Amino acid sequence: MSHQFATLTAEQRKELHEITLRIVAPGKGILAADESVGSMGKRLNQIGVENTEENRRLYRQVLFTADDRINSCIGGVIFFHETLYQNSDDGVPFVKLIKDKGITVGIKVDKGVVPLPGTNGETTTQGLDGLSERCAQYKKDGADFAKWRCVMKISDTTPSQLCITENANVLARYATICQQHGIVPIVEPEILPDGDHDLKRCQFVTERVLTAVYRSMFEHHVYLEGTLLKPNMVTPGHGCLTKYSAEEVAMATVTALRRTVPPAVTGVTFLSGGQSEEEASMNLNAINNCPLGKPWSLTFSFGRALQASALKTWRGQRENQTAATGEFIKRAEVGPINSLASQGKYCGDEESAGATGLSHYLSSYAY
Repeated sequence: MSHQFATLTAEQRKELHEITLRIVAPGKGILAADESVGSMGKRLNQIGVENTEENRRLYRQVLFTADDRINSCIGGVIFFHETLYQNSDDGVPFVKLIKDKGITVGIKVDKGVVPLPGTNGETTTQGLDGLSERCAQYKKDGADFAKWRCVMKISDTTPSQLCITENANVLARYATICQQHGIVPIVEPEILPDGDHDLKRCQFVTERVLTAVYRSMFEHHVYLEGTLLKPNMVTPGHGCLTKYSAEEVAMATVTALRRTVPPAVTGVTFLSGGQSEEEASMNLNAINNCPLGKPWSLTFSFGRALQASALKTWRGQRENQTAATGEFIKRAEVGPINSLASQGKYCGDEESAGATGLSHYLSSYAY
């Protein structure tokens, strides 16, 4: 019989749990601003802006200079490595800008997906080599949580058991390394919306994947109270002809979580997964209003669903920065939209539904 050896002190566990509670405090969620250089290039290309370090900095500044209205609705911001060491026009480090608002700083630590040999085009995620040293440095530089994304697709042959097991083990190893350095791991096993599968098929696969993830987390002795889960909502494939209501999505999502995610996990911070801004908010609202028991905080960790309107308003022009920042604040707070949705109190935004109802789906989406 195997024995678990103590990996964290009581003080370490206390710190990790307190960080998770700050991030997913009532009404708060996460701004995912951790797009890689290549991914930001795709975003900037859509608005005709050159993908330079300065333009990436200027766009991040649009988000990070939002006023105190976001303090009550954003609990954490995920940075990309480059952004963690950038400053505002006034010379203030972005990390300081965020921390001065009482918002927790996070960092993307994986190094992207790579092919998984022996599978039908499936992937795993690289970056475990040197992760311990990077986490130690990131903690010194102001990061208190991290994110690691694994990706799976639904098809007639995928996800395979090999892919599920490999990615579950990678996520668990990442989580233990982070916790050793006082960094809360966000565990992100994303099932992409590519394909024409229905809601039932997505729910089945989501349950299968999450079961494997938490089995591996248990075997690696991860302290669950010091973690957050960032899953996909259970939605049909982008090519599915059947349309499902937000309530149906919510029931499938909450059912899948109840069957697989231990109550010890502090919070579930859903990714938007290519949904439109409005769709993501309405589904999150329905999830929080689902009549089933929900022992976790259920909130958002949105990237495109918080930034799309701001990006279109900014268009690379300094004179548009204030208006673009206002659009970001609106998606995060006004109403307050996602803040209300994370509490099940959002009623929809008819005024901006036209602009915010546009899909952000991209096939085989990669950061």
